[in-house]
Amino acid sequence: MPILPPQQRTDPHPDRTGVRQAEAALVEHYPRLVRLAYVVLPPSLGRHRRVLAAHAVVQRALPAAGSRVRVPRVPAQSRRSGAPQGAEPAPEGAGAEQGPSGAAYGWMRLRVLRAALAHERRPRWWPGRLPAPAALRPAVPVVWGLRLFPRAGGVDELALDRALSTVDGAVRAAFALQLLEGLDASGARELLAGAAVADPGDAVRRAARLGRPDRAGARAMLWSGEFDPCTVQTRPSDLLRRRHRVRAVAAAAALCVVAGGLAFAVDAGTRPADDGRGPAGVAAPALDPARLLRTSPDRWADTSRVDFTAWPARGGRTDDNALLGRALRAWAEPPESVRVSTTPGTAAVPPAEPPQLLFADEVDGAAVVLFHDHADRVVRYAEPLSGSGGAALDFARTDDADVTTGAAVVVSRTADAARFLLAPWIAESTTRDLLAPDTPGRPLEVDPDGVTAAVPRPGAGGACDAWPVIQLRSSERIVEKHAFLLTDLGEPAPTHLTYMPKPGRGTPARQPREATGPDALLAWARTACSLRALAGSGVRSVNNWAFAEQKLPEGGASADWVCTRADTWRGPGRVLVQFLAPAASPAAPAAVVADREDTALCSKFGQHVLAATHWRAGSGRWYVLGAGSRAVTGIRATGAVRGAAGGPTLAVRAPRDADVELTGSLSEGGTLTAVH
Repeated sequence: MPILPPQQRTDPHPDRTGVRQAEAALVEHYPRLVRLAYVVLPPSLGRHRRVLAAHAVVQRALPAAGSRVRVPRVPAQSRRSGAPQGAEPAPEGAGAEQGPSGAAYGWMRLRVLRAALAHERRPRWWPGRLPAPAALRPAVPVVWGLRLFPRAGGVDELALDRALSTVDGAVRAAFALQLLEGLDASGARELLAGAAVADPGDAVRRAARLGRPDRAGARAMLWSGEFDPCTVQTRPSDLLRRRHRVRAVAAAAALCVVAGGLAFAVDAGTRPADDGRGPAGVAAPALDPARLLRTSPDRWADTSRVDFTAWPARGGRTDDNALLGRALRAWAEPPESVRVSTTPGTAAVPPAEPPQLLFADEVDGAAVVLFHDHADRVVRYAEPLSGSGGAALDFARTDDADVTTGAAVVVSRTADAARFLLAPWIAESTTRDLLAPDTPGRPLEVDPDGVTAAVPRPGAGGACDAWPVIQLRSSERIVEKHAFLLTDLGEPAPTHLTYMPKPGRGTPARQPREATGPDALLAWARTACSLRALAGSGVRSVNNWAFAEQKLPEGGASADWVCTRADTWRGPGRVLVQFLAPAASPAAPAAVVADREDTALCSKFGQHVLAATHWRAGSGRWYVLGAGSRAVTGIRATGAVRGAAGGPTLAVRAPRDADVELTGSLSEGGTLTAVH
């Protein structure tokens, strides 16, 4: 009797089998997929929303059991993903080095990538910023009463996150696919093409510039807790608001009963007198002064988040509901009489929820109200106490503010001076002139509510003969002996000034530090007037990096090279490279030899710099001078004149207007051209 092979059983529902494979891949690699989605999603969502969106993107990527999709079955020993049969082919390269293998994982990864990239293509008003079909499903996950944040990293992780915020989603996706998924450039291009990216090659090329020169370090940072939305810290949402919401729900239920009864008693076309919406459709609770959030006075000393959320409500008119109501209504729908200003990159949209009250009082002939909302903005409303002038409404970004960048807000400004409202953790305040580095600071008076005396403003035009700044010191309950400088660049939030000292022989690269020491003050005395070029551009902080010191020909005097980098609240930076030749006055302005916008130069992700300038010696002879940062091991000059030098500096004789190009050699290999 012949022995027949056992009958092969087939699944009568192949679609269901494919969905089960996809589900298995999702469950097995869920943390990896969520991290990928988190990196690709727009940082403008904020950390809490981005965490929830990353989980939602991955969970919604799983098709429904009855969907007409076929995820291919993959043997356990398979090392690369094949192309699935069905409506959505799996990308190649899913099993590349470092990444999980299997076509089911590759297929799910493609769906996650498409959904994450779709966030940037959705209008800002779209529900959840998700693709249309997903937006119609119930929002998952849902978190009530808590705000979620990945574990805070260090300065390097924050710098990487800011660098990622300056590029679009396709570039972030290419960066993540190579560093998180281990794909090469070709594999990343193919996967991006499958995700409907318009120009995958350009995205991969731009991603290659991120994280340089330490790509291994950038990969480690992407795998750190800063970018892990599965390991999060929690803090409560606003407890007072939650209590108000409970009462509001009860009140709304009662109103619904009343409205339902009225609906039967009136004509079908009659509208209710009050639809619960404020101006421009803003929810009424957001415009109710009684629902404004107020922080307890001592919270700043007992929280790990030392920023504007820790500011208490201060001022003599914090209980003036009429004033607060006018400020909120002007914010929601500014009338034509209200002058509105915004720092670059700041949305002037109405509040979605009741904001936090920071200040309300009379200052310099105006009633001033300061709010902080959950979109990380500070909003200033000011109305004159007398006269016919209109009110003013100012918006400023304050996302990721800290002990220094959240230490002060301009509460009143005139043509010649400004008053600041200081954070509750400021223990000492002085003023000083950056152009007088040897002159000690003068005490700055502060009233009990934290409002300073008038501080002279830097001149916007004419002669630059003074540059006033305020020097603040944090309470020892926050950090011991921490003093820092802030300057007024014409916006609600003052700008933090820092300094990086000259490279020391045999010492590792240094980090920015507070600009309060003698060397920092001397460098800022020569470069302070260049801050005029940054006024009104939304600058968060400015760092002076003394990247080279050069002995000049014909006498041996020394000159310094400084890279002045301005970082904005929205991410992009601007760089001014300045040459500090010997001068008789400690405040003699430096010569700006290069100006570059939207660049990572002179930051964690642009650590190497080479610059050049023409310089005239005392004899009347002209030279081309060049200097590079610590990793520059040699400089070569080509063009109208030729020359070379070992080390980070070069000086060659050249006519005054000679066209000379400098190229530097780096200790780690490669070359560097001079910045212009």
